[in-house]
Amino acid sequence: MAIEMTGPATMAAPAGAPRDVIGWLRENLFSSPLNSVLTLISFGLIVLVVPPLVRWGILNAVWTGGLERCKAVQGTGACWIFIAEKYRLILFGLYPFKEQWRPLLMTVVLIALLAASMNRAFWRPWLGLAWLLGYLAMGILMWGGIFGLAFEDTDKWGGLPLTLILSVNAIAFSFPLAIALALGRRSDLPVIRMICTGFIELVRGVPLISVLFMASLMIPLFLPAGVDINKLLRAQAGIILFTGAYVAEVIRGGLQALPKGQIEAADSLGLGYWQKTGFVVLPQALSLVIPPMVNSFIATFKDTSLVIIIGLFDLFGSARLAANDPAWRPFYVEGLLFVALIYFVSCFSLARYSRYVERLARQGDQR
Repeated sequence: MAIEMTGPATMAAPAGAPRDVIGWLRENLFSSPLNSVLTLISFGLIVLVVPPLVRWGILNAVWTGGLERCKAVQGTGACWIFIAEKYRLILFGLYPFKEQWRPLLMTVVLIALLAASMNRAFWRPWLGLAWLLGYLAMGILMWGGIFGLAFEDTDKWGGLPLTLILSVNAIAFSFPLAIALALGRRSDLPVIRMICTGFIELVRGVPLISVLFMASLMIPLFLPAGVDINKLLRAQAGIILFTGAYVAEVIRGGLQALPKGQIEAADSLGLGYWQKTGFVVLPQALSLVIPPMVNSFIATFKDTSLVIIIGLFDLFGSARLAANDPAWRPFYVEGLLFVALIYFVSCFSLARYSRYVERLARQGDQR
């Protein structure tokens, strides 16, 4: 009987061994004629775009010095000195210079609360109390008027703190509104269903700019004489309603995607409507729509920049305000890139966290 010998040359490569570079390129970049063409086009665009950006943003850029050095490299290099000169105006808007430690501390408190809320280890009842105390502390810091702090009207709020306030409040308060609207639109009661459907379609049928204009300019016309609602509060209410209408449709999609057998199983156990909805329907429906729901929240975070049209200077508006200085106006692009970096880090972090929540939801389903 012949025995077949397997030598080292004929043994299969162990799992995880480095693959041949040419084989990897053929498999991933040149697997077909179309992919080959797209790869060559992409490589050409990289060669055309990246080197000039590196020369402008790094090699020829000015990092220290004054305005004269920036003028010397204008058109050929970036002036990052603009950020050093205007960062306080960009980050804190028109808030008084000597009091800017207050919005800075408010931002630190809010980010700390968000970080704690994103950590599963801190999902305890005391976290709600921490948010209540945090909101109280943030209100005292921003408004002042007590504890020896000078009162600062909301017209002076701006920059990153205003962006965080608008977006965090919009996400927090629009979520329960969206759940109520989604459930109402699927209700068996015709009046409830018509009201929720009408609200969702009306709000989703107009752009956010029109909602902000309505909140800022039209609402005061309907108020009694002598009654006024803060402009920031009106803008915040408009963003909450707008976000709630969009997220409601996302949640409704999750409710429709839920297998009917889950609802029938809950009915067979004798669960009431609220028990069935709270313990069976909503948890599964929300886990199905985490990506589009987070996508809506990311859009809300970026859409807060539209408040500039009603005279509120958020992070983007403050960057444009900083560029109004005639001496530094030619270097406004650097300020916008600085703001874009902040937006990117924030949105990317939120997207990564949504993937973490998805993994938690899948682990729960596997159990």
